Amino acid sequence: MPLPVEVGIGARARIGYSFGSLVTGSFSTVPGVLLLPYLTDTLAVPSAIAGAIVLLPKVWDVVFNPVAGRLSDASLVRHGSRRPFLLFGGLAVAVLFAGIFAHPGFGDTALDAGYVMVLYLLCATAFGLFQVPFNALPAELTDSYGERTRLTSWRMGFLAVAVLLAGGGAPGIANGIGGVAGHRVMGVVIGLVILLGAVLMVLGVRDAPVGRRRPAAQGWRDLVSTMRRWRSFRRLVLAYSVQALGLGTLLAGVSYASRYVFGDPAVQTWLFVGFVLPALVTMPLWPRIGERQGKLWGFRAACITFGAACAGLCAALVLPVGVSFVLVALAGIGYAGIQVFPLAIMPDLITAEEERTGETRAGVAAGVWTGAETLGMALGPGLFGLVLGIGGYVSGVDGSVPQPDSAVTAIVLGFSLLPGALVLLGLPLLRRDVLEGR
Repeated sequence: MPLPVEVGIGARARIGYSFGSLVTGSFSTVPGVLLLPYLTDTLAVPSAIAGAIVLLPKVWDVVFNPVAGRLSDASLVRHGSRRPFLLFGGLAVAVLFAGIFAHPGFGDTALDAGYVMVLYLLCATAFGLFQVPFNALPAELTDSYGERTRLTSWRMGFLAVAVLLAGGGAPGIANGIGGVAGHRVMGVVIGLVILLGAVLMVLGVRDAPVGRRRPAAQGWRDLVSTMRRWRSFRRLVLAYSVQALGLGTLLAGVSYASRYVFGDPAVQTWLFVGFVLPALVTMPLWPRIGERQGKLWGFRAACITFGAACAGLCAALVLPVGVSFVLVALAGIGYAGIQVFPLAIMPDLITAEEERTGETRAGVAAGVWTGAETLGMALGPGLFGLVLGIGGYVSGVDGSVPQPDSAVTAIVLGFSLLPGALVLLGLPLLRRDVLEGR
């Protein structure tokens, strides 16, 4: 079998792989932004229950994604490709995503909420089948330390575009049309974006190089033993999952902050533009910082930048709107680095572990990684829903229910201080031995 290339992999493969970010960016962003307010303000589901509905399907993913990784590794060993998982997983995500917001209208809040939870569970499962092999590919496309950072930077650039389009466009469609109809149209449009990303991604990596076919791990005991010894990977996963929780909390708060902190639902789109556009512009700068100062140094700097910006947003109720948007842009710059560096470090750790064991580890490692990231992003809306409940948030069916001052304060803190603190919480885990693969 051909070995991984040592240097560049070609623009076609790099761009083709990056198209997969249309799938991951859309699915990770839109439910994080719209699903909780859809449940609380369109279906009139109480905030605590809505938070649980958002959380439960993702808890399942923590169990399922390592299974998907093991199946993906087995497919690679038998057939030499992970593309079937990528294609069929992406197609299923597109269809099921549209179904989440289809709202059949059972006429009962409990049944409507149950429908959303079941469809979200199925969609999250399909997403695991796509995202796990998607995250595993960089370790097999190239052995080059610098090329992996560049590949991740391209991927994150596409991700930033996807987040910008999905995070800004989806609320614009849902709010522009309004109500149930707006969410139905939004679900179909984003589903088509997901479909396009999956197809272009599979076509783009069709002729890309494939790594060695090592035997897959034989059983769960082997995998558990590997994870127990793999201290560097555990620390990286834990740091990133805590930070994913912070990012998920921030995303969940955007809709509420636009209405009750900035006073205009239309601000939601501009908040996304103000957050993602600086991330997109500065995305190419972080790999250069990583090459000069090291990936770990860049990762730390990105966390501190994001945390400092979120701390400043605690005063959003009294700050001029322009100052708040400057802080949002600074948080976006930090977000870019937080996305680039851990995904650039992970393939290095996978390669070191595969060389040590002589067995394929990319799929199962990506499964554990994806499960932890998914749980963090899912806990974000759930945690924000809990904060809303503590603050006394009042649910409704049209999103215009007056809120007590305690609820507005809860929104501000859940949108600013909490995400920043969670991202900074991962800093002590980013020790030097994270880069050593042990």
